[in-house]
Amino acid sequence: MQAQARFEGSDNYVATDDLKLAVNAALTLARPLLIKGEPGTGKTMLAEEVAAALNMPLLQWHVKSTTKAQQGLYEYDAVSRLRDSQLGDERVRDIHNYIVKGVLWQAFTAPEPVVLLIDEIDKADIEFPNDLLRELDRMEFYVYETREMVVAKHRPLVIITSNNEKELPDAFLRRCFFHYIKFPDRETMADIVKVHFPHLKQELLAAALQSFYEVRDVAGIKKKPSTSEFLDWLKLLMAEDIPAEALRSKDAKTVVPPLHGALLKNEQDVHLFERLVYMSRTNR
Repeated sequence: MQAQARFEGSDNYVATDDLKLAVNAALTLARPLLIKGEPGTGKTMLAEEVAAALNMPLLQWHVKSTTKAQQGLYEYDAVSRLRDSQLGDERVRDIHNYIVKGVLWQAFTAPEPVVLLIDEIDKADIEFPNDLLRELDRMEFYVYETREMVVAKHRPLVIITSNNEKELPDAFLRRCFFHYIKFPDRETMADIVKVHFPHLKQELLAAALQSFYEVRDVAGIKKKPSTSEFLDWLKLLMAEDIPAEALRSKDAKTVVPPLHGALLKNEQDVHLFERLVYMSRTNR
């Protein structure tokens, strides 16, 4: 990793000062950056923007519940080799033909430093992070089938995201620099909106922000709407030419937001919000 490389944000991503500090700390310490935060707060996009800002290639590993750590290193396709041997294929003489390189192998052997995103690590089995400890620590791993050691040419900047669905092992956490992306306040959210919708009318933005944070602040809501869902909602408001007045009643009471399906994603939350709006009207 080049010593002078620093992340100072980008035109397409509103990074707070503490987030930029976290990225640069991970660069300085040469440790993985573990990013947590609510879904939809831009954790995955951060890796994309860091790679673009630092002019580094981006490799992505999107983790699923069935993902195993070994898949990030390599996989040996024994079935294909057996089939080819039965067909008399000459390829069977070289076992390298049946080694599928994983994203970690690709990152380790890349000709230049890369940003490696391990996305939503908490989706996998609890042993998944522990199974990567040695590889992320020593930047090397052994391929038993070919009897070779794969050693990183350059240490990648590893960015790991988690939605906090399950706790990560302490041994894994010790090896990471940690940062929690706080949900944006109204001022930061307004800055984010300007990046995506620079020509949005201020009146509509103000009314939308008011309505959005009222929805998030409802006590008992099951799934609070995220930043990405707010941006989707704004896009719909603009496409349907919804006026700012439609987001508030004449007496400034809360109303059910138009196109609320972009914000509220289950019937319990819709019913809860409708009930609160009804109660606010009857208590005038």
